[in-house]
Amino acid sequence: MKKTLVYFLFLISSFSFSQNMDSVLAVYSNKRNADTVRMKSIFSLARAYARNNPDSSISCSRLALPLAQKTEQTIYEGRIWNTIGIAFDSKSNYPEALKNYFTALKTYEKINYKIGIGNCYTNIGVVCDKQGNYSKALEYLFNSLKMFEEVKDKNGIASCYAWLGNVYGHLKSPDKVIEYNLKALPLFKELGHVQGVGACYANIGIVYQDQGRYVQALDYYFKDLNLCKTINEQQGIANVSNNIAAVYNKIGKYNLGLAYADTAKAVSKTIGDVDDERLAYENLAIAYSRTGDYKKAFESHVYFKKLTDSIFNEENSRELGDMKTRFEVEKKEAELKVKEEAAKDKLKAIAHEQSKRQQVIILAVVSVLILVIAFALFLYKRFTVTNKQKKIIEGQKVAVDKAYDKLNEKNKEVMDSIHYAKRIQNALITSEKNIEVSLNKLKK
Repeated sequence: MKKTLVYFLFLISSFSFSQNMDSVLAVYSNKRNADTVRMKSIFSLARAYARNNPDSSISCSRLALPLAQKTEQTIYEGRIWNTIGIAFDSKSNYPEALKNYFTALKTYEKINYKIGIGNCYTNIGVVCDKQGNYSKALEYLFNSLKMFEEVKDKNGIASCYAWLGNVYGHLKSPDKVIEYNLKALPLFKELGHVQGVGACYANIGIVYQDQGRYVQALDYYFKDLNLCKTINEQQGIANVSNNIAAVYNKIGKYNLGLAYADTAKAVSKTIGDVDDERLAYENLAIAYSRTGDYKKAFESHVYFKKLTDSIFNEENSRELGDMKTRFEVEKKEAELKVKEEAAKDKLKAIAHEQSKRQQVIILAVVSVLILVIAFALFLYKRFTVTNKQKKIIEGQKVAVDKAYDKLNEKNKEVMDSIHYAKRIQNALITSEKNIEVSLNKLKK
């Protein structure tokens, strides 16, 4: 098994966090500093930790959140919810990731912040992709791409291209994978996003792996691995190490497969990435079984199944559906509420400026309502009459059917009597052949 690697570049840009953690915490802890300064300080830690230390990221985000809400920093509030979602996503806790992504989406929609909305669409699409719901993944990703194209955000556009390639890879459409990654690659290079370039390398490598072109696949995987090591992207190292292990297992180099699978397992355990950990155990199980170490192969397979069940169990799928439903309901309610408030404000303005016009409008509305009610009553009356006629016709049909059945029964009785009489007649009357025989005898 292998998993395609794409990073959320526009959500949590990779940067070298060179600030001293103690100094950042000191800024946050000093309540004499402005709340905005304290919030941005602790949030910088949350962003830095989102991938490699998700638990710390969640803790820092929860410290920053009330400050963002207090100071009405809506964009930062959305970013904080989004970062919490990314941290849970890193831990493969998809229900919690989705819950926070949807909260971020609602936050951004309040101010129509299209870049943030696009980010959330992408993240939701990513989770759908990871859970195998590829049609929904494409839906959210194309919505995201539309948002980014509207605001000409090359960062977001490139990341959407990369993720679309990822989904098409799962749908076994290699031409689409190559197409979208080749669209993304020059944009990532132009923007100087090392992670994005690495992601494209990984995706192209997977296409070559699926086509059995293992030398080319390894070439692209190692390009990606080197980039991940350069920027210390732990999740990327775990992910691409799993891909490399899978290739080595395919070509029979099981010792190398074990080595890279062990690397993937160790790194994924360190950062709490359950998904990559389970894939590492799968690669280990394959390599151990091929080298004759069946005990370790069995143990690795047991761990693989256990971790797989923890991610893709029925409860998680149900929670995904429930959260989506709740989000859609809440979204519709919010839209209706906004529309109602807008309508009230408009009516007040009209009443303030032109009271007579308002009366005319009200009169027109009442007239329309009366017409609608009258028409509804007319339709109801027609429906009642039609229904009665239908019942009468149905009653007549039943009566006709009964009469027909009765007539058919009488006809059967008559025919039976005729057949019976004919049998008696045949029994009592001598046949013409017997009469002829008897006459011939008398003539002799």
